[in-house]
Amino acid sequence: MIAAVFPDAPSEETADGLELGGVTLVPVTDLVPEAVGIVDADVLVVELDTQPMRRLRDLGRVIEAVGLPVLVVVLPENLALIETVSGITDFVLRPVDPVELRMRLRRLTTDVDTDEAIRFKDLEINHLHYRATLAGEPMDLTFVEYELLRFLVQNPVRVWSRSQLLSKVWGYEYYGGARTVDVHIRRLRAKLGGERSSWITTVRSVGYRFG
Repeated sequence: MIAAVFPDAPSEETADGLELGGVTLVPVTDLVPEAVGIVDADVLVVELDTQPMRRLRDLGRVIEAVGLPVLVVVLPENLALIETVSGITDFVLRPVDPVELRMRLRRLTTDVDTDEAIRFKDLEINHLHYRATLAGEPMDLTFVEYELLRFLVQNPVRVWSRSQLLSKVWGYEYYGGARTVDVHIRRLRAKLGGERSSWITTVRSVGYRFG
C-alpha cells in the first residue's frame, strides 16, 4: 500500500504506525491538487495538528480534484472540525495506535461487498456505518473486536488458526502473539452472550471457527 502523507515530515507516531503496517510513505510538500495529484498513491493521510482550519480548507479542494480516500489524524479537541468537510473517508485520534491505523487504512483500500450489511441469524454487521447489532440492539465493541467479529462472520465454517487471524485481522505479526487472539475471542463470546457465544467454536490444537 502506498500512502501520500502531508505534511512531508509527519509526527513520529504516525510515521511509525504507517511503517509498522508495511505502508510505503510518499511525502507531500504542499496540500494542493497539483502536488497530491502527481503521487501514485492508494490513500492520502493528513495530520491536522497545526492550523487545522486552514488545512481542512485546503483538503476540501484536494478531495474534489484527486479522488483518493482520505484519512485524517486529528487531536481529540479538533474532532468536531472534520464534520464540516465532506469527502473525509475516515480518521484516527492522536495518540495514534499503530494497529488501528493499519487496520483503518486497509479498510479504505480494500474493496467490500456493495451490500452495506452482513447477517448471521439475528446478528447484523453494517460495515459502512461501522456498527454491529444483536436482535436490533447495538453491541459495545472495541475497534479490534468489531474487526475480528466482522472477519469471522464474513468467513464462516472454515477453521482459522491464531496466526492466520493475527495476519488477517491485525494486519501483521502482532507483538501480543496468539494469546491476543484468545483474549479477544473470549471477550466476543461474552458480548454475544448465552447460546450465541457458541457461534464461535474452538477447534482443539487448531484455532477457531464461526457458525
